[in-house]
Amino acid sequence: MLLNKIKQLSQDFFDETIANRRYIHRHPELSFAEEKTAAYISKKLTEYAIPHQSGIGGHGLIGLIGKANNTGKCIALRADIDALPIQETNNHDFKSLNNGVMHACGHDAHTSMLLSAARILKQLENQFEGQIKLVFQPAEEKLPGGALGIIKDGGLKNPDAQRIVGQHVFPALEAGYVGFREGAYMASADEITIRVKGKGGHGAMPNQINDTVLAAAQLIVNLQQIVSRFAPPIVPSVLSFGKVIAEGAFNIIPDEVFIQGTFRTFDEVWRAAAKKHIHRIAQATAQAADLTIEVHIEDGYPFVMNNPETTKIAKQAAIEYLGEEKVVDLDQRMTAEDFAWYSQLMPATFYRIGTANKSKGIVSNLHTSTFDIDEQSLLIGPGLMAWIAVEQLKKL
Repeated sequence: MLLNKIKQLSQDFFDETIANRRYIHRHPELSFAEEKTAAYISKKLTEYAIPHQSGIGGHGLIGLIGKANNTGKCIALRADIDALPIQETNNHDFKSLNNGVMHACGHDAHTSMLLSAARILKQLENQFEGQIKLVFQPAEEKLPGGALGIIKDGGLKNPDAQRIVGQHVFPALEAGYVGFREGAYMASADEITIRVKGKGGHGAMPNQINDTVLAAAQLIVNLQQIVSRFAPPIVPSVLSFGKVIAEGAFNIIPDEVFIQGTFRTFDEVWRAAAKKHIHRIAQATAQAADLTIEVHIEDGYPFVMNNPETTKIAKQAAIEYLGEEKVVDLDQRMTAEDFAWYSQLMPATFYRIGTANKSKGIVSNLHTSTFDIDEQSLLIGPGLMAWIAVEQLKKL
């Protein structure tokens, strides 16, 4: 039975899955700079006799498994390969060797699991019908996102992928569990930069200046009505500001205040309308304070849409692989992912694999200096991804 063969191969390759993960973890590279990571992946794919192309969408790689036939069946599996600008504070012997750079979002695990899934599928390619693309994608962590580069460079073409599947570590779930959600799963994310400009001066003589600090404070408060009073009540939305720089002093009002924030939601029509509200309210606040407010909004990732049919197939495959008690339903998340670009292009599913282990103290969140995974999850991930790929091909 193919399922049992996949499980056995996942077990057989477990040690190498760990070794690949640890090597990549030791040598993290930032978005758009993953040259050595890509070279390592290419070396491994060559070792596994998997044909592939490098330099797709930057430092991305596209591998291909399976035999072309008259059906035209093709699905894609994706892993991201970049790291974050975080100084690792873990003390394990495979901690990052690159100062200020760390795989704090699990992309080392994603890459190692897809490498082993690829190796499994390569060994079994005569036992399934259709082709499987391997997408090792750069630059997930930084706008505009490496997924766009993969798409623009034709990485999902020739043969054309008809569906795409992504797997992501999830420290909110214990190792051994996986989670799925149909429909809108992760939010769009736009980056907002605001400059409040006026005539600064002595804080004891406010009548002689344009108070940029007061205007900035009023603007942040005024913008909160966008979500509370203009957003459709059934559409989750978040408008948050995390950076405010006013380089004055106890009695000095600066000429300029710098603000940065993010807007996130799940509806493209409302997303566009909200950005118009931001500009409108900023100009009204500027007029009231008799100064200038400049707003720049960088369009980020759209929302992740998990195609219902594709997700049902993946979830059922997970139940067959792990048992129903190990498969859970996920809540929507206001975090963002550039997998969204794929999900807006074709039927897609983006699921989570549990990596926490409270008994081992492995509980840190993503994007923290102490993030780690229970490597037992690496026993599950490759085989599960391979089985989901086979099941997706069957349903095409």
